[in-house]
This record gives sequence, C-alpha cells and structure tokens, in this order.
Amino acid sequence: MKRVILATVILLVADACRTNPFTGQKTLNFYPNSQIFPTAFAQYDEFLKEHKVVKGTADAKMITKVGQRISAAAERWFNANGYPGYLKDYRWEYNLVDDKTVNAWCMPGGKIVFYTGILPICQDEAGIAVVMGHEVAHALANHGSQRMSASTLQQLGAVAGNIAIEDPQTREIFNQAYGIGTEVGGMLPFSRSHETEADRIGLQLMAIAGYDPDVAAELWKRMKAQGGSAPPEFLSTHPSNDTRIANLTQWAPLAKEEARKFGVTTFQK
Repeated sequence: MKRVILATVILLVADACRTNPFTGQKTLNFYPNSQIFPTAFAQYDEFLKEHKVVKGTADAKMITKVGQRISAAAERWFNANGYPGYLKDYRWEYNLVDDKTVNAWCMPGGKIVFYTGILPICQDEAGIAVVMGHEVAHALANHGSQRMSASTLQQLGAVAGNIAIEDPQTREIFNQAYGIGTEVGGMLPFSRSHETEADRIGLQLMAIAGYDPDVAAELWKRMKAQGGSAPPEFLSTHPSNDTRIANLTQWAPLAKEEARKFGVTTFQK
C-alpha cells in the first residue's frame, strides 16, 4: 500500500507539470482548463444571480472599459511571446457588484467582479487598472488550479503519513506537525508567491494597456492607510503592504520598458 501511494504521488506530479508562460518555469497543475472553466463559468453566473449587479453607471462602464483594455493587452502579450490562441477558451466578462467589501476577483476563464467598496481606494481609471491587472494575472497564470493541485498533494501526503505510521500516538504527533509545517512552510509561501507574481504580471498588463504602472505603489499606500491588524507576513496568504509597495516601485520602470516593446510610450495616470 505504501509503495502504491508513493508511486501514485510520483505519477501525479510528473504528469501535472506545466510551463508558466510568464516565467518559463514548470508549475504543478493537475487540473486542465477544460475541466476548470465550465465550473467557474457556472459559479460566476450563480454569483451574479445572488448579488446586486450595477449596470449602466459611469463606474460600471469604467470597469468594462478597463477590463477590455487589460484583456486586449494580455492577448497582445501572448501573441508576441509565442502563445497564439492561449486565450481562445476565455469568456471575458466584467461586472460591478454593489457591496462594501474592499475586493475584486477574476475567476479562471476571465470572469471578473469588482465590488463598489474598492472603488474609493482605486480612485480613478488607472487605479482600477492596477487591481484589474493583478486579478486577471491570477487567472492567466492558472494560480487557482495550482492552489487546488497543491492542496491535493498536501492531502495525499497526510494520507500517506497516516498509513505509514502505525503507532497512534506517533500518528497524532505527525498530523499536528504536518498540518502546521505544510501550511506555514508550504501553502502560505506558495500563496504569497502567487500574489507577488500577479503583482508583477499585472504591472506589465496595465502598462501594455496604456496605464501608468507608477500608480500601483500609490494604490497600495492607500490600501495600507486603511489600517486594520494583519498577521506577520510568514503567517499570511499575502505579502505585507510594505513588501508590495517596495516591489511595485521597483518593477514599474521594467513594466514601462516591456510596454515600449508594443509601441506604448505614454501612460495614463
């Protein structure tokens, strides 16, 4: 049984390595888009039925406008970098939802929601582009399916450990140590790396779309000013505000340089 589980894990990992187009690195991904997208689209439609979608206002139109520019920038980037047709199964949709939550998200396949609660922090079109670029980047880099894959692997490791350890007391100690160790030492850093990657990719997308990437660090300064307690970075799913501000400030000139490859030389603030 132990050998069977080990062989299963090895086969799963070997078969699940896919290349991240933005980094060129191999990533763990058990779930193809053909399996993820239909479920995501159905969940998105259900979400819209259950929430108040804002239609026809200046803010709603701006969400759509920025979304279309960001998705067009993504299309240009993939075509220029040897990935024509990468977005063929995406079904882009941009909706503003009346909710005080300070959040936005993009589901696999390009289904986007902005909450009205984040608009005051965005302030303007370029600020919306910062958030839009970041959320779209998560979808383009398949971060959702990667997290699902990592969780599956974590669960398989727990099962293997419980089968391998026969002593009940030792098994209990293993389960406690394994849970904490894989979360703090594995899943949380994994999640933070996704957030950092989405920040960097998002900057490039917004710059190619013609928005000034310098705006991103300023937005996160406003986010930091919202206050509220946060756990230490090593216990969080996200980098700290200070880390993000420093990264975004450093990467903004590089994003402009990338945009110039596409003929974009002026940027909307």
